[in-house]
Amino acid sequence: MVIPLSHIEQDLILEIVGGNENSTKTISEQEAMEFGEALYQIKEGCSYEYNLNNPNYQLSDKTQIVSISKFSKNRGLITPNIYVGTLTLDVLDKEKNIKGTFNIEVQSVKSSYRKDYRYMLESITEKCTELIMQIDSPINQHFETNFDIDNRTLYQKFSFAKSVIDSKEFEEAIQKIISNPTTKWNTEIEEKDIRNIRRFTQNNIKQIVSKSNRVKLPSNFHLNSNYDIDSIPSKIESTKKIESIDTAENRFIKHSLEVFLFFCENCQEKFNKYSKAKLEATNLATKLSHLLNQSFFKEISRPNSLKLNSTILQRKSGYREVLNAWLKFDLAAKLTWSGGDNVYEVGKKNIAALYEYWLFFYLLDLFKEIFKIEPKSIQELIQFDSEKLSLNLKQGTSIALEGIYKSPTRNLNIQFSYNRSFGGGKTYPKSGSYTTTLRPDYTLSIWPAEIINSQEAEVKELITHIHFDAKYKVSNFYELITKSKEEELNEEENKELIKEEEEENEKGTFKNQDLLKMHAYKDAIRRTSGAYVLYPGKGKDEPFRGFHELIPGLGAFVVRPNQNPKNKEVLKKFILKVIDNFLDRASQRENLSSKVYNIFQKTKDDLDILKEPMPEYLNGKKLIPDETFVLVGFSKDQKRLDWYEEHGLYNFRMNDNHGSLIFENDVVNSKYLLIRESGNDKASRIYKILSKGPRVFSKEKLSSLQYPNSENLKDHYLVIDIEKKPTLELGNKKWLFKELNRYKEIVAKNNNLRISAGIPFPVSLTELMKVIEK
Repeated sequence: MVIPLSHIEQDLILEIVGGNENSTKTISEQEAMEFGEALYQIKEGCSYEYNLNNPNYQLSDKTQIVSISKFSKNRGLITPNIYVGTLTLDVLDKEKNIKGTFNIEVQSVKSSYRKDYRYMLESITEKCTELIMQIDSPINQHFETNFDIDNRTLYQKFSFAKSVIDSKEFEEAIQKIISNPTTKWNTEIEEKDIRNIRRFTQNNIKQIVSKSNRVKLPSNFHLNSNYDIDSIPSKIESTKKIESIDTAENRFIKHSLEVFLFFCENCQEKFNKYSKAKLEATNLATKLSHLLNQSFFKEISRPNSLKLNSTILQRKSGYREVLNAWLKFDLAAKLTWSGGDNVYEVGKKNIAALYEYWLFFYLLDLFKEIFKIEPKSIQELIQFDSEKLSLNLKQGTSIALEGIYKSPTRNLNIQFSYNRSFGGGKTYPKSGSYTTTLRPDYTLSIWPAEIINSQEAEVKELITHIHFDAKYKVSNFYELITKSKEEELNEEENKELIKEEEEENEKGTFKNQDLLKMHAYKDAIRRTSGAYVLYPGKGKDEPFRGFHELIPGLGAFVVRPNQNPKNKEVLKKFILKVIDNFLDRASQRENLSSKVYNIFQKTKDDLDILKEPMPEYLNGKKLIPDETFVLVGFSKDQKRLDWYEEHGLYNFRMNDNHGSLIFENDVVNSKYLLIRESGNDKASRIYKILSKGPRVFSKEKLSSLQYPNSENLKDHYLVIDIEKKPTLELGNKKWLFKELNRYKEIVAKNNNLRISAGIPFPVSLTELMKVIEK
């Protein structure tokens, strides 16, 4: 591509060579005027070599997009990366003085970006207007719009206004009004020949008697003979109805166009330093002038009042759209959005940032449909101060909107956050990331309504976070992650794949790192059950499930900037399924949360280690020492111990204040029996329990089994089945049972060692292994 720079130096040209086919092009002046773009265009994400044919000139590298060659100052690289929009480059002389500038357009790789950009601007303007209409503070609509033009935010306001009035819909609305305007009938007085009057009114009759310039009547004329009227005027004043388009509604339409034109001309004057912005303002002003110069508006006078409550303005096609545009325009011209700096920077189309902001309003609408978002919470987005409006939406600044979901079975607290930071290095159970600080674009947090405070829900493991990230650059998320399988690649292909990914990362086109970022959110941010990419490309909407249920999971959803409701319905169904998962009290997610809370509420330092030998599985189930319990019993003498082993039975007292078995959960689920022996401070005999629970034996039953000293038996006993020999799967050890906390509690409570010795109690295997004799 050859760009002439004769406005800087005669015969000076710039040559640009792209690495890819069709990466450079020149558009027509008409297309450039229509879309407000430069004639010479390159594509984002590519690298271009350039050469100025005069070695006395060079390009400025202050934009960090231009890299000057070390061999020759008039050569180098232009690498726009993810920059999109009009790029203004300075041409310097040898002393690095600016000799002139020229523009090139960096086109987005997405073919729909022009349409997307306009649609998202219009949508954001519409949503901001809706928010402003909701707030309690009075917002005055003035006859003349008072534009507080601040150069720092002028292009932003112009972009807002342009998105409202520079559209086919607005132009079509004006044409509808011109072709089918509202009209009124005016009464007009004119002098007519009395002979042409077809119907006489009372006023006409009076004029027959009183009007001058009269004509004599014949003597035999009935007026003369009957009423003594000997003359009549030759002409009298008559009224007629004339259809007029000079109505209050049409005056408002003309006034609106004049206000729009006035604003554009003001911007045009202020944009002297920025040729791209000045061109946009000029094009819009020209379009508005053409509309106003139509003969239709020449017949319409200026209004002296605005009938905004007119049913024609509010309901009739064409008028309704212009009224809506005028209301939006007046508010848009007042609205300041500090977060829009990276969207509305003059000439720059930061469509990725715009997509992120647009998605905020898109998700807010979606969540308002599903949840009850409080109006006060929404109103915090708009600040009103001294007739100035500001939108509190900015990348890097957190916003949290809260609501509630009500159902017959369970109410849920909802929090929708934008740019919420999850602080790094947070210790359990605090919220946040346990590594570095992470900040997803959007976070949906859900927890039971009984817990008002989200911090308490964090500590109790009852809150769940679902994160979404906006990725405008992604075309097909699932195609990116299923394109190639690592096991099918040889070593050389792996190298090429890694090199390709590194290059794509530098260009800002996202591939594997998007998936890895979702993993980072899910794995590093505590209590995260899902992380999903939102992108405007194509692909399936089938998120990956971490386990059997919808969450925890990862994935992506297609959300295109258009009015097609299909994308919203897919995402809405997903959110409703997430809610159903929360309403399911038997969900695996809730069960897992409960287990996590029970496990981690107790602290455990690195020195607290259980390394004793024990089986991996017990009765076909994984042995977890904290959840495996041991019943600690007592044997009064050797005869009874021999009887236990001979019959594989062990008995506990019933209906006895001392030594009876209390049916605790830990007792029923005990897997081992440790028998203390009378007169011994250590216990070494541990048996596997074979029965699923205790059985009731009568004293007669025990007597028939030759239980020792059966004459002293009580009426009934609880009996469990045990192995007939001590087990060796826990090692051949001796346990100092008196050091167990539960034993100490029993002794303290009874204050009697003899009584305490016969009382059975359960302990976890973890606790028991800590009192092994070394």
